[in-house]
Amino acid sequence: MSNAVAVKPHFIKSVLLSLLVGAFALSACSKQDAAPPKMGPMPVTVLEMQPRSVPNAVEIVAQTEGAKETEVRARVGGILMKQLYQEGATVKAGQPLFQIDRSSYEIALAEAKAKADQATRELARLKKLVDIQGVSRKEYDDAISANELAQAALRQAELNLSWTTVTAPVDGISGRAAKSVGNLVTVGSDSLLTSVYQHDPMWVRFSISLNEAARLPGGRLTPETVTGVELVLPDGSVFPVKGKLNFMASTIDPTLGTRQLRAEFRNTEGRLLPGQFVRIRLLAGEQGGVFLVPQSAVIQSEQGNLVMTADAENKVAPRPIKTGEWFGKDWIVLDGLKAGDKVIVDNLMKLKPGAPVDPHPPAPPAGAPEAAKPAPDAAKPAQK
Repeated sequence: MSNAVAVKPHFIKSVLLSLLVGAFALSACSKQDAAPPKMGPMPVTVLEMQPRSVPNAVEIVAQTEGAKETEVRARVGGILMKQLYQEGATVKAGQPLFQIDRSSYEIALAEAKAKADQATRELARLKKLVDIQGVSRKEYDDAISANELAQAALRQAELNLSWTTVTAPVDGISGRAAKSVGNLVTVGSDSLLTSVYQHDPMWVRFSISLNEAARLPGGRLTPETVTGVELVLPDGSVFPVKGKLNFMASTIDPTLGTRQLRAEFRNTEGRLLPGQFVRIRLLAGEQGGVFLVPQSAVIQSEQGNLVMTADAENKVAPRPIKTGEWFGKDWIVLDGLKAGDKVIVDNLMKLKPGAPVDPHPPAPPAGAPEAAKPAPDAAKPAQK
C-alpha cells in the first residue's frame, strides 16, 4: 500500500490564486511608497510696498582728518632725555611732551646773564661820566647798543632753555613719537618729534564727480542746493550730529573730473578718529512717491535690476525696476512698483516665474512684544 498523499487539483488552484493576489498587493504598496510626496507652495517672506518720502541724497566715500593736524618740532638741538606723554592719548595745549638735555642751555643762560649784567653796569657808569663830559657821546651810545645786545642775548638764552621742554601746541590726540629717548635731535628737517590731531571739530574730506552732482536738483552742486550733511559710519549707522560744508573748490580736477569738498562735524565724544574711512551723505531736499526695497531682494542682471513679487494668485511674478541711490540698507526704487505690491525678500534662488508661493509678512524683530492673546471667557459656563 502506497504512503503518497493525493493532492486535489482545486486546492492547488486556490493556493496559486492567493500567491498572485499577494504579489499584486505588494507591488502596489511598493509603488505607492516610491512615489515622492506632492510639494506644496513654497513659503516666502514678502514686504507690502507703500510709497514713501526719502531725502534726496548722494552718498560719497570720504575720509576724516583733524581740523588741525599740527606737527610738534624741536626748536633746539640736543639729546632727547624723556618722553612725557602716552602715545595716542589726549593732550592739552601747553602740556609737556618731550624733554631735551638742558645742561648746555643752562650754562649758556648763565653766561648770557653775566654779560647782560656787565653791560648794564657799564652803561650806568658811562651815563654818570657823559653828564660831566668825562667820556664822549659816541662811547656812551656804544654802551647803550652793547647793553641792548646783551639783553637780547639773555632773552634768547632764556627761550632756548625753555624750548628744551617741548609742549603740545593745541588740544588734541597725540600721535606716535618720531624719536626715541637717547636720540640726537637736530633743528631743521629732522626736528619732527610727533603730531597732535585736533578731533573736535572733525573735518571730513571728499570729492564729488560730475555724474554724481548731476543727480542733485538742478543738475549741479551749489551751497544753496545742499540742505544738510550726514555722516554714515562703517557699521552703516548714521552719526548722530549733522555737519555742514566748510569748503567747496571753485575748480574741477581735470585728471579725475571731481570737485573737492570738506565738511565739519562736532566730535565732542571723540567717536570719530583722524584717517577713518566713512561715507558722506549730501542731502538736497526730499523726493516722494518712492519705494524702499532691501538690497538682498534686488536681482541685478544684464537687462537691469528686477525683483520677484507675489501676484494676486500667489504666484511668482518678476518685475523690472528702476533704482536710485541706497538709503541705509535699502534700494530706493523710482519706477516699476506700485502701492500694495508684495515683494519677495527670501528664497530667491529657489523661485521660478509662475511658481506658486505661500507669502507671509516678516517675523517681528527679536525682543519685540508679542500680540496680546484674547483672555478666555470666564463668564461662559462650563459644558457638561
